[in-house]
Amino acid sequence: MSVISVFVASPEGGNGRNVVANGIAAVLATAYKTLIYRPATDPGERFTSVLLNTVGSAISAKQATATSTAAVRANQTLARGDVARGYHTFCDATQPEACVLVGRDASPVADPEAAVMDARFAADTQSVVMLAVCTLNRDAVQLRATVNAYQALYRRAGVHLAGVFVTGCEPAKEASSEEALQDIGVPVWTIPPMDCQTSQEAADSLPVFLSKAPTRDVLAACTKKRDLPVTPFFFQNDLIARARRQHRTIVIPESLEPRMLRACDYLIERDVADILFVGEREQILQAGSELGLEHLEMAKFDSLDDERLLVPMVNELVRLRAKKGMTPEKARAALKDPTYFGTMLVQLDLADGLVSGSINSTANTVRPALQVIKTAPGASIVSGAFLMCLPTHVAVFADCAITPNPTAEQLADIAIQSAQTARSFGIDPRMGMLSYSTLGSGQGPDVELVEEATRLVGEKAPDLQVVGPIQFDAAWSPEVAATKAKGNPVAGHVNVFVFPNLSAGNIGYKAVQRSSGAVAIGPVLQGLRRPVNDLSRGATVPDIINTIALTAVVAQDNPHSLGE
Repeated sequence: MSVISVFVASPEGGNGRNVVANGIAAVLATAYKTLIYRPATDPGERFTSVLLNTVGSAISAKQATATSTAAVRANQTLARGDVARGYHTFCDATQPEACVLVGRDASPVADPEAAVMDARFAADTQSVVMLAVCTLNRDAVQLRATVNAYQALYRRAGVHLAGVFVTGCEPAKEASSEEALQDIGVPVWTIPPMDCQTSQEAADSLPVFLSKAPTRDVLAACTKKRDLPVTPFFFQNDLIARARRQHRTIVIPESLEPRMLRACDYLIERDVADILFVGEREQILQAGSELGLEHLEMAKFDSLDDERLLVPMVNELVRLRAKKGMTPEKARAALKDPTYFGTMLVQLDLADGLVSGSINSTANTVRPALQVIKTAPGASIVSGAFLMCLPTHVAVFADCAITPNPTAEQLADIAIQSAQTARSFGIDPRMGMLSYSTLGSGQGPDVELVEEATRLVGEKAPDLQVVGPIQFDAAWSPEVAATKAKGNPVAGHVNVFVFPNLSAGNIGYKAVQRSSGAVAIGPVLQGLRRPVNDLSRGATVPDIINTIALTAVVAQDNPHSLGE
């Protein structure tokens, strides 16, 4: 999704904010197909319709609104999900080139979290913020203190402040307001007091707005290239949206597990992927009905007893594993396992990928894939990476699932695979080869292993940005890197963390997940010829939804995909 997204926020939710929102919408509409999106509004508000009229849109205010302010107060986490999901769905349906989001309106109900939630909504929609601050009841010192507070809030949220509009600004206050904000690092415009509640008032206020905030300057501030935050809410909903754009067929062997059924029902209802269940149709639908699920009948179903499938599966399995003593009888016995059967569906190009592991071990998911699908060309090993959705960005942690004690050669391959995974999800990889030593600060066999792996990465993939050996803190923090790895351009900016062994990787991702609240998506099984992904047996329904969507997205880039 590539939309110029501008969030108009205000400490008061009024007092000139409407003039600013209307003006920015009108300016963007001169150059782009522009729409309006409201994260949260109160019943009966009418300004959304005014803005939609300004940009010439025929959609309704209801279509352009995600949730209510009461719902935000009741459950902030649920509201963030509703807003991010709604924004992706809205943009996919309407295809804007630019979108103006407007923060919450003034309300008689005090909400101390209102500004924080607006900042989070801006981050979750990858919006830059235009801040409207009123001077009717503020002097220049108070104006500067207010802007400073909001700048700090936006930095914490990973959001960029693109400009400040000083509203309700009488001519006598213009000079002092501009002087107070002259060094804040973003454009400042002063706007006199005006009403903007109706379409007529919006039309009347626009010439004054444009005289104070020229179109070219506002467009430049809105469209300036910036590194935008990737929050867990944005990433997960972008994952769903990307999967929906190019359908892929994903096999589900664990077809009676309630969590799997709930996740698949969710994905089918939203037309995200084509689900292929292994098992008996009536039995699966009955299990879904008992859970109150209504969309599973739109899935596909393949019976373990379907001879039309078993005959070619047996032949293929015998062909692949004849040297291992595979016979038709042994093949039929193996194919009674739903995971093995599902893996053969992928091998025979009847599906694009497979997700399992909610009730089976990793070994039971990976073993059939290694025996049948096998590794991709050039891959010497299969590894498991997690996409760690942190507050403002996504990082890759590997290997956290498969290889206990990799050799230097294997560790280098894990690093290169992890870089490919990062790129698949829009992450420009900066690799950190982790150790208890940073660039020679410690010695020993474990450090030498990582040193050799780092050298091999540079040799095999010279285009990759990589640093190693490096301690986690020096890889993560620019401040620590300035001391421990001074002058290294990658240290302190790593987003792909390669752990030296499985114990470190598994402990590391779980420690970050549980202590920081990061969303861990995966593991993504790297190095296989076709996408097969494993679940934790403790996976929640959202975990399963994310993993199926992730598998569908990976399958889009696979040369063996059914859609190719």
